[in-house]
Amino acid sequence: MSYDLAVWEGAPPADDVDGGVVYERLYQEFMEDETFDPTPRIRVYAAALAERWAELTGGATSEWGPLLDDASGPMIYLTMPYGRSRELSAEAARLAAEHGLVCYDPQWEHLRPADEQHEDAGPSTGHEPV
Repeated sequence: MSYDLAVWEGAPPADDVDGGVVYERLYQEFMEDETFDPTPRIRVYAAALAERWAELTGGATSEWGPLLDDASGPMIYLTMPYGRSRELSAEAARLAAEHGLVCYDPQWEHLRPADEQHEDAGPSTGHEPV
């Protein structure tokens, strides 16, 4: 099981509903069919996230995999081990905010602010919101 987050460049959506609309549009445009080179900001975010992941796991980076494989244009789709989802998703959201990016939880259909941690982060049901 995994827990997923989407992070993208752009103006912060007004609320969770708008976040879901933007998420669906960006996912369809950049992740479903054709992939694009990640933007410079997404590359910087992925590098910072990989570095932080190594710090949190004592250097074990293989569980997350190559982050840029799941990046296309202004969006990156993060799939993290369910057992570490609370800690890792909180850090991913914090780093997204630090880099001026939007973080969205497709399972809960919810924008992830930098200071939020889900007590009941559920397993991924794939990229489609539930």
